[in-house]
Amino acid sequence: MNSRLVVTFTTLIVFLIAALAVPLGLAYASHRTNRLLLDRRADATRFAELADQAAREDDRVGLISEINRYAELYGAAVRVRDRDGSILATVGRFDADDREATRLALAGRTTEDLPTISPFGPATVLLAEPAGRDAQLSGVVLLEAPTSRARLDVSLVWGALALGALVALAYSALAARRLARWILRPVTELDRTTQAIAHGRLDARAHPGAGPSELRRLEERFNAMADAVSSAMERQRAFVADASHELRTPLTVLGLRLENLEPHLRGEGAAEFEEAMAELDRLALLVEDLLALARVEAGAVVEGKEVPLAPRLAAWREVYAAKGVRLVTGIPETEVVPEAAARVADIALDNAQKFVPEGGTVTVTLDDGVLRVADDGPGLSEEERSEALGRFWRSGAHANVPGSGLGLAIAAELARTCGAALALLPAVPHGLIVELRLKSQP
Repeated sequence: MNSRLVVTFTTLIVFLIAALAVPLGLAYASHRTNRLLLDRRADATRFAELADQAAREDDRVGLISEINRYAELYGAAVRVRDRDGSILATVGRFDADDREATRLALAGRTTEDLPTISPFGPATVLLAEPAGRDAQLSGVVLLEAPTSRARLDVSLVWGALALGALVALAYSALAARRLARWILRPVTELDRTTQAIAHGRLDARAHPGAGPSELRRLEERFNAMADAVSSAMERQRAFVADASHELRTPLTVLGLRLENLEPHLRGEGAAEFEEAMAELDRLALLVEDLLALARVEAGAVVEGKEVPLAPRLAAWREVYAAKGVRLVTGIPETEVVPEAAARVADIALDNAQKFVPEGGTVTVTLDDGVLRVADDGPGLSEEERSEALGRFWRSGAHANVPGSGLGLAIAAELARTCGAALALLPAVPHGLIVELRLKSQP
């Protein structure tokens, strides 16, 4: 948009400069042409008087001497004709056809205008002046004068105008660029702020300063809106965290009381008791996951903190061995990753041990900053993979598997906190790959 504004402003300035410079250039060319006409017509008039005197006295010596000196001095061509059109005297070479000019001069009409002089021509101009008094015309004087001096003057003036126009255009383009930046500065600031908010920096705000007052007001209102949205989200996170925290103790107490009631239940109530305890466990897991999600969103994970990944993976070997699932890792003991990435690996391994059948394999790799947890379980369809990172999402085919539906949502939030990208990919021939692309280190 900045480029479009600069181009628009510069185009308008070009038209304005052209509207000023072109008429000035043409006006000077016309003025210089008129000066040339007046100067050369005065000379032609003087030669016409000499030609008339020579015709009356029948002595052309003085006339010929004058036109010779004039031709040598100015490089012009002069020709004198009588009333019949015969040449009485001529000096220099005529390039133009003088028949029409001769006819008009013999009719008593003098040259009133010349073609406009420009740097590109004409090279010579032709003037015709009748010789004689009143109706007693004795002949005509033809003067073909060079225009090199006039063309040089016009060239210098046009060059000065062009140079001035270029300087004005350069300064105007610079001013247009600064004006466009000034106009668009609030828009640029809003773009930067919205991009920062989109990347999770909810405290990012625009800084109203330069720019049109309307756009500065827009920045202020955007900041007010961002404050309101951020405050509402913070209250929501605080509510979820507080509610989850406060529910943990009552749920624990309820679980203990139900366990104390178990010896007093009759045989026919054992099934209902087991279902109640299962629901209680599911509710406790949901509360724990909600609390974990609220903490991640609140920034409880320390950015930049790195932990060894291999010990975290080793802790899962017993869990996998108990389920008859093979866990394959080839990550060195010294390999470290952001704490958030290690927690994403924990979530992916926890999900895999739930869905991979006995005898299956789960492989964890870390190559070129890409952490992958791949399994050969049932996997997810393309549509399910696109929805699986949402909160409380559960596949219809796995509704009987314990879980809150928040695991991958927490993983996605953890990935955001460490600047990584989380993706769910299909494994071949079947299964699921949880891929985390870590932010490259400078």
